[in-house]
Amino acid sequence: MSPKHSNKSDVHPVIKLLYDKTFRSIMYQVLVFGGVFLLGWYLVSNTMANLERQNIATGFGFLEREAAFGISESLIHYTPESNYGRALLVGITNTLKVSATGVILATILGTFIGIMTVSKNWLLRFIGLGYIETFRNIPILLQLIFWYAVINRGLPGVRDALSPLPNVFLSNRGLYLPVMADHPAWSWVGIGFIVGIIGAFLLRKWSLKRLEATGQIFPHLSVGIAVIFAVPFLVWLLFGAPTAMNAPSLQGFNMRGGIRMTPEFTALLLGLTLYTTTYIAEVVRSGILSVSRGQTEAATSLGLRYSWVMRLIILPQALRVIIPPMTNQYLNLTKNSSLAVAIGYPDLVSISNTTMNQTGQAVEAVAIFMTVYLSISLSISYFMNWYNKRMALVER
Repeated sequence: MSPKHSNKSDVHPVIKLLYDKTFRSIMYQVLVFGGVFLLGWYLVSNTMANLERQNIATGFGFLEREAAFGISESLIHYTPESNYGRALLVGITNTLKVSATGVILATILGTFIGIMTVSKNWLLRFIGLGYIETFRNIPILLQLIFWYAVINRGLPGVRDALSPLPNVFLSNRGLYLPVMADHPAWSWVGIGFIVGIIGAFLLRKWSLKRLEATGQIFPHLSVGIAVIFAVPFLVWLLFGAPTAMNAPSLQGFNMRGGIRMTPEFTALLLGLTLYTTTYIAEVVRSGILSVSRGQTEAATSLGLRYSWVMRLIILPQALRVIIPPMTNQYLNLTKNSSLAVAIGYPDLVSISNTTMNQTGQAVEAVAIFMTVYLSISLSISYFMNWYNKRMALVER
């Protein structure tokens, strides 16, 4: 008689479970998660034990203590009598200020440089490619130090400040610019400017729908720009058209009045913008080249001007290629702003270093600015991913 073959039902349930793919995948994930948790618990407990052995207090209670150090540049009110929490908030706002300004300027300049590199004009193409190859191949830290040295040592003192325009002064202490004197009208003018931007955006959506429905072109760009400036202008007129200026002037050994862009902020903004622009320009160039040449030829055969072809046909299609790598450049610019400590700009890292040196709360200070940079980066990524989905092609 032939030996009896074992039935599958005779397999032990445990062995049968081990061969189940779903169970094994879950088990592997649990083991990995457990290993990461144990490693984190070991690191935290070891750190806490070392701090306790050295009699170093832990926690974030130090944020309520008086900071007792000055900060040269601040968007919010701060004095040495303020607490460490206020000081760190100053660092966060300074980081956001230079990062947001750098992102806007780098995007505008990078787009123009990217378009120049694909221009039919050899001179524009040469200038664009030369700019990219020059600034991209110099480390950003060296660029920051270079611009700071140029501003701090290459410019004259305050008494001999350059005045390229009326009431505008440039010296080794920074750039002094006139501003409008305090008046209730300017808050409403700012609101009017925002309303104008919203109106221009709605006008653009309407004109594109009209173009798809009727084929008629509406000059939404020029009209939109007019709306953006017309609304705040009308608000300004309604408030009596105030023109009083708060202009800088030399008083004693320093300038008084107006606003000042410090050498540290100017050097950091220049370095971040010029360096990041090179990568954004390459992203824009690759996006434009990804659009089929037949699109340009077809549009040209219809008699459209090159500016219309670029703005209405090429760039909208190129955006789907441009946006994902553009997000990386925005993140890089924001994280590179931490190099501000090299030239003395009081950003989050610089103020955190001062805080940890005075309080000894190194772990907490590092955890704070790591969390802040992580939050900023995730916010940028979320917004750009949302915008990328809005620009994606809708499949039928």
